Amino acid sequence: MSHTFIIAEVGVNHNGSVDIAKKMIDTAKACGVDAVKFQTFVSENLVSRFADKAEYQKETTGNDESQLAMIKKLELSYDDFSDLKRYAESGGLEFMSTPFDHGSIDFLAELGMDIFKIPSGEITNLPYLMKIAKLKRRVILSTGMSTLPEIKEAIDILRKYGTTDITLLHCNTAYPTPYVDVNLNAMKTLRDSFGLPVGYSDHTKGIEVPIAAAALGAVVIEKHFTLDRNMEGPDHKASLEPDELKQMVTSIRNIEDALGSYEKRLTESEAVNRDVVRKSIVAKCNIKKGEIFSEENITVKRPGTGISPMAWFTVLGQTASKDFQEDELIKL
Repeated sequence: MSHTFIIAEVGVNHNGSVDIAKKMIDTAKACGVDAVKFQTFVSENLVSRFADKAEYQKETTGNDESQLAMIKKLELSYDDFSDLKRYAESGGLEFMSTPFDHGSIDFLAELGMDIFKIPSGEITNLPYLMKIAKLKRRVILSTGMSTLPEIKEAIDILRKYGTTDITLLHCNTAYPTPYVDVNLNAMKTLRDSFGLPVGYSDHTKGIEVPIAAAALGAVVIEKHFTLDRNMEGPDHKASLEPDELKQMVTSIRNIEDALGSYEKRLTESEAVNRDVVRKSIVAKCNIKKGEIFSEENITVKRPGTGISPMAWFTVLGQTASKDFQEDELIKL
């Protein structure tokens, strides 16, 4: 299995603070991820002033303000993102940010961002898909809430307008996602249907599902994280804390090693055990030279350094060439 690209999703969990965002970059690096991802938007270009909050947002932030008022407090400036990109890259992390409006697409393109992550909510946004496609950059497309025909149409648009490097992410957009709604087996359906690399964007509470997704061949894993789940904001409750993120990354790296190749072979680590735990044909009792080997005087015991029990019928009926003590390895 090749290296799984792990994205630590900051999203808006910086709560509008560059200092918190930088602490999160430092944390993500310490946890061993490959990339750190934000969300870039101008609030007024993203949400109508009449838009209601999502149910999970009402649960986490109350219902006393509009969605626009809520996300305005979480907005960072373009200059902030320029600073964060430099900071992330200086620490060896890939900087990513999902744009939510056309101006933010232009800004991130000019900033030199290599990978554009298209969120599930934009998969039916034709002008948005066209604009990103024309950049001819790498695209990661989340497929939450989508049907196969909708996914196909989005892929066709991206390809038509210039994008060829596309990775799909299986996703469920419920925050948090109930385990019964994860449907990880749909990753195979996406691979078979579109012939594209497939990863997984996770919104469950724990780390088991992204680990399982890696075991099923996810080439990308994306997971929200926070410095503290008790912080104010819409997404903290459904995010991992630093120790959990580190555990997830470590587990996925272990899974990569464990999957190995498709070859069934004797490995170095188990070769030293083979002779110890396998068995050989030995004397069941004292045997005199000239006696005939029979089921009454030979048996099978450890170690496996003598004649293999698979040669049992070859040994039976032969004549002992020497005296054998009980438990001594039989030699022909």
